[in-house]
Amino acid sequence: MTNIPEARLGLVAVSRDCFPVELSRRRSLRVADECRKAGLAVTLVPTVVENERDALRALDELRAGSVNALVLYLGNFGPETPTTLLAQKFDGPVMVAAAAEESGRDLVDGRGDAYCGLLNNSYNMGLRRLRPHVPERPVGTPVEVAKTIGEFAPAARVLLGLKKLKIFSFGPRPQDFLACNAPIKPLYDLGVEVMENSELDLYDIFRKAESDAEVEAVAADMAKELGAGNAYPGLLGRLARFEVALLKFMESNLGASEFGVFANKCWPAFESHFGFVPCYVNSRLAARGIPVACEVDIYGALSEYMCVCATGLPATILDINNTVPRDMIAGAGKALEGFGPTDLFMGFHCGNTPASCLVDPAMRYQLIMHRLLEPGKEPDITRGTLEGRIKAGEVTIFRLQSTADTVLRAYAAEGEVLDIDPKSFGCIGVFGIREMGRFYRHVLVEKRFPHHTAVAFAHAGRTLWSVLRTLGVEDVSFSRPAGMLYPTENPFDNPRSHFQTGTRRNVSPSTL
Repeated sequence: MTNIPEARLGLVAVSRDCFPVELSRRRSLRVADECRKAGLAVTLVPTVVENERDALRALDELRAGSVNALVLYLGNFGPETPTTLLAQKFDGPVMVAAAAEESGRDLVDGRGDAYCGLLNNSYNMGLRRLRPHVPERPVGTPVEVAKTIGEFAPAARVLLGLKKLKIFSFGPRPQDFLACNAPIKPLYDLGVEVMENSELDLYDIFRKAESDAEVEAVAADMAKELGAGNAYPGLLGRLARFEVALLKFMESNLGASEFGVFANKCWPAFESHFGFVPCYVNSRLAARGIPVACEVDIYGALSEYMCVCATGLPATILDINNTVPRDMIAGAGKALEGFGPTDLFMGFHCGNTPASCLVDPAMRYQLIMHRLLEPGKEPDITRGTLEGRIKAGEVTIFRLQSTADTVLRAYAAEGEVLDIDPKSFGCIGVFGIREMGRFYRHVLVEKRFPHHTAVAFAHAGRTLWSVLRTLGVEDVSFSRPAGMLYPTENPFDNPRSHFQTGTRRNVSPSTL
């Protein structure tokens, strides 16, 4: 991935002046050692913070070490003001953890009371309006704290990425895709930049790239990637030109930002002027950590990028598209892995998923656009998708979205892509998420989320949840297990009754 930040972790020990400073220093050395054993690079700064001058000294040491993600470690009770002052002045994500007591044989000079100190630390963070990352189990042994630091690293990467991200959009949202048209004000609240452009701007940069020297090499790389799936070799020159144009536009317009993603108009006028569908190019950029969301879905692009930073893997955007027919379910056998009918759906899009995430990827034409733009004709301007069955494995569906009244809300649900032939077209797979039917009704429908979902090709719920809480997103939904009702769920509903026949005795009013 070339479009995501590196989280460079720093560890700062803090100590309240009425506790032995060596206790905090010694414990922090053990944490740093456990991080090294786990293969986690962490810079332990020399200064143990006891007062405000120490906090400023530690800040200088963090800057000198190019640290961009800070772990504050309460080796004992810890000083509230210096600790939170350091968190306030540090320009990056902050995590707070504390030391568990070590032995019943040393609870006099060896007792640190960090379990107590973390409570005061939390209160003082609130006074400064700070939202540090606090692990689910923030107090632990050196091994346990090192584990939480490892879990903080991908969350820090997402937060760092958002801080330096610019979303480039081209074109207005298509008609009847108002669900993709959400207010962008909350993006600026997150620190994300947005540069909106017209379809004419997109055509202009494509036209100017016609004689670019890099086009030929990119076309050759496309041919190599497609291999036997290269059904339209004569199309590669135009596709390569489009890829070169997008990447050079991004490079020229990042400005103060470091990372970029796209949300582009891709139909219906696009095909008539560009002469292809852009899906394959979108898939190639996504493979490099530069998601390109379809239909000018700005929040979709944001959500994809968060998945990329959380996992270090390519992501995609799919429609939560269609149910799985019962005859397919009946014939799936062991591939269902214990999922029921309402746990399943098909995730689909035209052809924007990276080749590495597909089984037997091949370039094809886009059937839905062909029906609209070239009915009854041989495919021409609707060629350029990358199609294939999505590989079986772990996934997380995720979206961060603004409501019409500029309130951020989000969801995350972990599941699997199942080893079942979807028997259809596009980038498509059969997804299994436990209790998906209830999640669909009481989160996706109830909270008015659009049909697009970002897909991380790993279980990333823990990281994304931590990021959203740190960002201050209050409304975060997840797929609730059976027996755990949603706030809007009818407690008198019996889901099993919808799939059973002949098991319930009908009683007429006259018999009562």
